[in-house]
Amino acid sequence: MKLKAIVVDDEEFARKNLTMLLNEFCPEIEVVGEASGKNEAIKSINEKNPDVVFLDIRMPSGAEGFELLDEIEDKNFLVVFVTAFKDYAVRAFNASAVYYLLKPIDIEELMLATKRLVETKTKYSESPGSYETYFESLKDLSTNLLNNKLSNRIAISHTKGLKVIEDNTITHLEASGNCTTIYFKDGTRYLDTRTLKTYENLLNPSKFCRIHKSHIINLEILKEYLNEDGHFAVLEGGIRVPVARNRVTEFVKMLKAH
Repeated sequence: MKLKAIVVDDEEFARKNLTMLLNEFCPEIEVVGEASGKNEAIKSINEKNPDVVFLDIRMPSGAEGFELLDEIEDKNFLVVFVTAFKDYAVRAFNASAVYYLLKPIDIEELMLATKRLVETKTKYSESPGSYETYFESLKDLSTNLLNNKLSNRIAISHTKGLKVIEDNTITHLEASGNCTTIYFKDGTRYLDTRTLKTYENLLNPSKFCRIHKSHIINLEILKEYLNEDGHFAVLEGGIRVPVARNRVTEFVKMLKAH
C-alpha cells in the first residue's frame, strides 16, 4: 500500500528536509503536496485527499495546527505530529495513541512511523468509523497540550481502531512480550501494541506504580500488601499482582507516604 502524504510546516527547510527523507527512506509514502500555513494546508488537503498529514505542531502558534484539523470536514486521514516538544508533550501524544516525530527527525523513527501508518491505514480502511474515535482523541490532545495539563483519558489501539478510556477504569497492566494487556474494572481487557515501559512513562505516577518488570497497578484500588509466600499487591476484587523483590522496599516506602 502506498500512502499519499502532505507535509505542513511554516519553515521551508523543515518541509523540504522531511519530504527528502520520506522520498529516500520511505517508499510506502508519496508526498503529493506541501503547505506553509493553515489555509494553504486546508486547501491542499481538500484537493488532494491525502492518507496522512505530517503536521508541525507549532505553525507558528501552538493552536494553529489543531485549528487546521478542526476546520477540515472530511477527516479520513491520519496525522503525524512533527514537533520539537519533549517531556510533557510526549506523554500527551502517547495518551492519544497518535504518531509523532521529534525534531531533529531520526530516520529509524521515521521508518517505524511509516510502517505503523501503513498498518493503521489498512485497519481503518476496513473500519471507516474508526476515524471518528481517532479525531476525538486528537481533540483531547489539543485541549491538553494547549492547556498544559495531563488528561485522565487515554486512547488505546485495538483490532478495529482506537478506544478512548478513563484511566481510573484500569485495574492493572501486564507486559505481554512487546505489547501490554490492560485490565479494566468491568472484567474486560485489551491488548495494546505499546510496551509496558511506554505506559510507565505515560500514566500519572501519583495514581499508577510499576511494581514488577511485568506489572503496573492502579494505586487507587490497592487494598493491601502481603509478604506471605512471596510479595503481592492485592487490588479490589481480590486481584493479586506480584511485587518484584527488588522493588519491595521502594514500594512499601511509597505506600507509607501515599
